[in-house]
Amino acid sequence: MVRLQIISDRNDIVPVIQDAIEAKMRRTEIGFRKTEQEIRKFEMKYNIPSDDFITSFTAEDLAGGDDDYVSWMGEIKLRESLLEELQALHEIEYIS
Repeated sequence: MVRLQIISDRNDIVPVIQDAIEAKMRRTEIGFRKTEQEIRKFEMKYNIPSDDFITSFTAEDLAGGDDDYVSWMGEIKLRESLLEELQALHEIEYIS
């Protein structure tokens, strides 16, 4: 859990910071959904789940070669990063 305490002489700053964090969360969720869509496209194109792709495939195994391999792996890594970021943002607890 992350506890965020904001100390300020201004009463209006806390909602501004909370809104900024919530906006970041929404943008990250949008990015996560787009990444999920891109991953599903690769899974459908090659008819394999990403877990199998990660453990068993190389660029030579894909019709799209290096381009598809790098793109698919990049989307998987991006999804992991976005998921970690979302989890961190959801853990924020505001204290006064």
